[in-house]
Amino acid sequence: MFDKRTVALVIATYKSPRSLRLVLESVLHQSVLPNEISIADDGSGKSTQMVIDEFRKRFSVPVRHFWHPDDGFRKTIIMNKAIAGTHCDYIIQIDGDIVLHPHFVRDHLDVAEYGCYIRGSRVLLSENKSKDWIAQAKSETIFPFSQGIKNRINAIRIPALSPMFIKKSFRSDNVIGCNLAFWKSDFVKVNGYNNDLKGWGHEDIELAARFVYAGVMQKKVKMMAVCYHLYHPHNERDRETVNYRIYEDTLRKGRTYCSNGYHKVQRYQH
Repeated sequence: MFDKRTVALVIATYKSPRSLRLVLESVLHQSVLPNEISIADDGSGKSTQMVIDEFRKRFSVPVRHFWHPDDGFRKTIIMNKAIAGTHCDYIIQIDGDIVLHPHFVRDHLDVAEYGCYIRGSRVLLSENKSKDWIAQAKSETIFPFSQGIKNRINAIRIPALSPMFIKKSFRSDNVIGCNLAFWKSDFVKVNGYNNDLKGWGHEDIELAARFVYAGVMQKKVKMMAVCYHLYHPHNERDRETVNYRIYEDTLRKGRTYCSNGYHKVQRYQH
């Protein structure tokens, strides 16, 4: 299990400063803080920068901001840049609309295991509850029978029972990038996110497929690492079919490595 290695919380964001504020507030109240926070910003403006600058003053750990200009959905590239920019051993990855349970980071560290990547889950918040949280700039305690939530079972946190529901498999098609964790060394080994996947869709399962073919098992976790997904309209999905074909090609050929990934971004940075 986790043996006091360093951990980075990587947050992907795009032009949603009010949601990001709520997310960072939830990070601030973690029972165990990450060693650093890295924000992977796919082209937001000054309002997002202002939120980040404000929270930098409030955190006792470094808050790093990785940004590139807005040129369409280029999440894979900015995630590769953010992960290249950390020296931490372990990566916990969320989106900029994921509010964390106070023990989220602690739980991820407790379930971390060599040879595995972690597939977490999320509680879906209704549009009205999400608007209330964002307007108030604070969240509330969520219970399985609270109003305004979906995926109610995902709101249950009982660490003592969690091991009974943990499942290990060589599976990739059920991964959600908004609650995902992995060793940086495994990420580097498969060359990180595939930059050929542009626009919304399937970059997370394509990465997971290469993890699997490289021998990294999925560890699916329930009743720990609880988080809450703020409602938002669907992104444009004009590239979804193309991206899914890339994922299928990875499966068909059993690829463990993508040619256009982490290492190209790293060379570009240096």
